[in-house]
Amino acid sequence: MMPCPIGGSSLSMMTLDTVGIKRQARVIMIDGGQKVRSYLNTLGIHIGDWLTVVQRAPFRGPVLVEVHGTRVALGRGVACKIQVDMDGVVEHLSSPTEAVEAG
Repeated sequence: MMPCPIGGSSLSMMTLDTVGIKRQARVIMIDGGQKVRSYLNTLGIHIGDWLTVVQRAPFRGPVLVEVHGTRVALGRGVACKIQVDMDGVVEHLSSPTEAVEAG
């Protein structure tokens, strides 16, 4: 697996693209400009939100996350700009209500 090209990251945080399946993570920081922040805002992803990683596609494909009961697919380039703090394993995921393919 190729690491995200982000320099100066703290060891206590990790990027969303490295979070395991069925793990919850809280968005701590977004390493992107206004366009990236605005894009994530339209998807309902903000600093402080809890995300659950539902699936990670192989070969650097998209990361499917659940946020506020909605499933959103994020490209690895975007997922690698989202710094998160880990929580724990989720036993039951909600049924797929809406999947939105993104970046």
